[in-house]
Amino acid sequence: MPEVHPTAIIRGEVTLADDVTVGPGCVLDGETGSISIGPKTTLMGNVWVSGPLTMGARNRAYPFVCLGFAPQDLKWDPARPGAGLVIGDGNTFREHVTIHRATSEEEPSRIGDENYWMAGSHAGHDTTVGHHCILANGTLLGGHVKIADRVVFGGNCAVHQFVRIGRGAMLSGLAGASQDVPPFFTLTGVNVVGSLNLVGLRRSGAERTEIDDVRWVYSTLYRKGRTVKNATELLRERANRPMVKEYIEFLEASQRGICTARPRPSRSGA
Repeated sequence: MPEVHPTAIIRGEVTLADDVTVGPGCVLDGETGSISIGPKTTLMGNVWVSGPLTMGARNRAYPFVCLGFAPQDLKWDPARPGAGLVIGDGNTFREHVTIHRATSEEEPSRIGDENYWMAGSHAGHDTTVGHHCILANGTLLGGHVKIADRVVFGGNCAVHQFVRIGRGAMLSGLAGASQDVPPFFTLTGVNVVGSLNLVGLRRSGAERTEIDDVRWVYSTLYRKGRTVKNATELLRERANRPMVKEYIEFLEASQRGICTARPRPSRSGA
């Protein structure tokens, strides 16, 4: 049987695996939509979960985490369930993490496996986060953001709505992205890619030839004075190389453009 503290409140359609722990002061509100929580998951205390929500196994939520609340959208009726929020396995949500459910009726907000959300981090509605990501304190993900696997976010960095962050990318503390960040690149300022995430590349198991390919892509995009269009044409000449192909596909799918290698000049000319 699940271990549920006497002060916890469970209402509506809620399904708990036999070894789930629900600590003091938690609220599981399944009246807006059903809630399902998988094996070995622990809600430590004062955690609020709102449906529709599905959570997998071995997740841990610290006090004052809020999962599945209505989108922060002035047009959204909070009583409308939408497609909800789906969370995978093995995630850690530290204090005051907030993740909102989707505005879509078909596709939920979606969190993958083994992600570590530090205190005060937030993901808006319709966000997709992959696997093995680390979000440091105060990380802010806007609505409709797409985060690939093994992305690392520094403290108090922000990602604008509809932006994509590529696999293995890193965002430095206080950095911000309103354009896409390609795989394994490091964002060092606001929309400024300043280096490669070589540590992330090596930890991903990349071979030496793949690391060389990433170095070449970085140089082709940012160090030769080319437009993104012209650089992409050069990348297509090496499309038979898997790592280069990944960059081609990322660039071709971009709707917001990619971050640059230097700050854009001020509109005032200052």
